[in-house]
Amino acid sequence: MGPAYDEKVKMFFNEHLHEDEEIRYVLDGEGFFDVRGVQDEWVRIRLEKGDLIVLPAGIYHRFTTDINNYIKAMRLFKDEPKWTPLNRAPDLEKNPARKEYVSREDEAHSA
Repeated sequence: MGPAYDEKVKMFFNEHLHEDEEIRYVLDGEGFFDVRGVQDEWVRIRLEKGDLIVLPAGIYHRFTTDINNYIKAMRLFKDEPKWTPLNRAPDLEKNPARKEYVSREDEAHSA
């Protein structure tokens, strides 16, 4: 499919977060979102045509296609679109979206 496609796939597979929710609706094909669990382990979520996923702002995640190497998905936004992925790095723990996500998760798991 070419170098541009390969680079895009690599970009999505880099662990990152967004400062807003990532809402995806799968129109066709299949793929996987990997998200970080409570113990920082990877949790794999399989998506196929008709699936909708909402990843909260601040959650580390990555994406890859299945063996068919094809997915068509639409990204939906609540507010003004923001597309910027922030790749995981130690200083990102100070990011307001990340701090809020961690705080909510800590509360949920200490209750």
